[in-house]
Amino acid sequence: MPKKENPLRQLPASSDEYGTFKIHLAELMEQRGVSMNQLSFRTEMQRTQLRNYRDEKVQRLDIDILKRLCYVLECDLNELIEYIPPKEI
Repeated sequence: MPKKENPLRQLPASSDEYGTFKIHLAELMEQRGVSMNQLSFRTEMQRTQLRNYRDEKVQRLDIDILKRLCYVLECDLNELIEYIPPKEI
């Protein structure tokens, strides 16, 4: 019986080659007319932390923060975060 080939691809040597995530927090805030102060108050988060999400400077996404943002902004996770495959970068 021939050996089955693994359908999963190997990870590239560099994490830059995996693709990236785009966080659409700034766009959602603008669409909804929400200021950083309002979002900070309603999500019970520090403005500095929110700025890092808005400016896409976070290294690790926090599920609790994502849930808070989706709840307060009344959006779906797909509206907040987009995966961009490496070929599109």
